[in-house]
Amino acid sequence: MFEDKNTQKTELEKLGEFGLIRHLTQHLTTEQPSTLLGIGDDAAVLDFKSNKTVISTDLLIEGVHFDLAFMPLKHLGYKAIVVNLSDIYAMNAVATQVTVSLAVSNRFPLEALEELYAGIQLAAQNYQVDVVGGDTTSSQKGLVISVTALGQITEGEAILRSGAKPTDLIVVSGDLGAAYMGLQVLEREKQVFLVNPNNQPDLEPYTYLIERQLKPEARNDIRALLQQLEVQPTAMIDISDGLSSELLHLCTQSEVGCQVYEEKLPMDPQLIDACEEFNIDSTTIVLNGGEDYELLFTIPIDDYDKIKGNPHLTIIGHITEAAAGCHLVTRSNAIIALKARGWNALSTES
Repeated sequence: MFEDKNTQKTELEKLGEFGLIRHLTQHLTTEQPSTLLGIGDDAAVLDFKSNKTVISTDLLIEGVHFDLAFMPLKHLGYKAIVVNLSDIYAMNAVATQVTVSLAVSNRFPLEALEELYAGIQLAAQNYQVDVVGGDTTSSQKGLVISVTALGQITEGEAILRSGAKPTDLIVVSGDLGAAYMGLQVLEREKQVFLVNPNNQPDLEPYTYLIERQLKPEARNDIRALLQQLEVQPTAMIDISDGLSSELLHLCTQSEVGCQVYEEKLPMDPQLIDACEEFNIDSTTIVLNGGEDYELLFTIPIDDYDKIKGNPHLTIIGHITEAAAGCHLVTRSNAIIALKARGWNALSTES
């Protein structure tokens, strides 16, 4: 985890827009051969030669997507990059560049943005992507971050949401639900702090959950793993809005149904313990929690033996004909219709 060492406060107006950009990006370097020209001119120049380009963009808004009461700025910068790269990896592509734009109010000093960019720089280094541009402007209230991620892929290798076929196996990477429970822990401790600012929370039992919320990682390793196993997914999507929502997106795009088994859903022991403490059903959290940034994909049933027992992958069900619908089979063998109860960016209740 990161430490926030923000002590000094320098007003942004002392630098101006271009001075601020130069200051925040002075330590960024370019590593990708496709980056011919990065930050410093009117536009970046990229050369992907014969490869195809994939692009994804995302907004993070204070009070909607993050709460600075418990989200350190360095973590926020890291997370802003990672959540966008996850979309690139979900296309089976290699992430190469990002642009970062900020709208910031005058309550943020220069040192706060230095913390934010330290996280951005670390994520760029860890995932070997170049920060090649962006914009800064003022905000009337709070902080807004917009990240655009670019990547490259060989023609014919892109994996869409629309390729799943009946009898395909449904597979997820990693474990699910931990990020949502990490958020619940942080929200609870925030309320305790508001009542008693002298209270020091004991977060040791929740370290994994909190890290999954504050510093998630994108699964850039799955592409190479599947190539090594000689498995070609038929459809893929990243899990940002919750497993049920993403699975229904995939089934809608592929015009198929699905059957998922509750007993197969991958959960970390810390998640199970926290759900018991909060008196929340762990299956509900896994299905609807969101922000896992794991990959959900389908593979031909003939590839079962290739991934069986792999510690990074879990088979949670199979694809059916569209007429069969989308269902969860519980541990007691009850069949329940899956509903999209994950994050809704336009809902006032999310």
